[in-house]
Amino acid sequence: MRSDVITVQTGSRPTVRDITAEAQQFVSGEGDGLLHVFVPHATAGLAIIETGSGSDDDLLSAVDDLLPTEDRWRHRHGSPGHGRDHVLPAFIPPYATLPVLGGRLALGTWQSICLVDTNGDNPTRQVRFSFLPA
Repeated sequence: MRSDVITVQTGSRPTVRDITAEAQQFVSGEGDGLLHVFVPHATAGLAIIETGSGSDDDLLSAVDDLLPTEDRWRHRHGSPGHGRDHVLPAFIPPYATLPVLGGRLALGTWQSICLVDTNGDNPTRQVRFSFLPA
């Protein structure tokens, strides 16, 4: 298995960051196999969604509806409402596994691999790519 870590700047506001190009670069030149993407953080997740057509903002709005940033969370360190960031990975998991065929990600036409980060207290994230050949 081949594995590598990239650093992603997510900023100080909730964001959906497309990392498909970085993932494709990692598997380029490989044959068939599986790409596992993992975010080793307690407050971020990965989503396979369409980007650029408003879906990014729709996802963040849905997270706000489901996990509002109000002061009701028991987990209270960090900025107000930060407890919801620690619940996020239960709904948007910190991992995804994708097929790779002939060194190309086998994603659907409109699918992208996106890092979802609602934690403005941590503007830098690590993402681990691991390729398991067939």
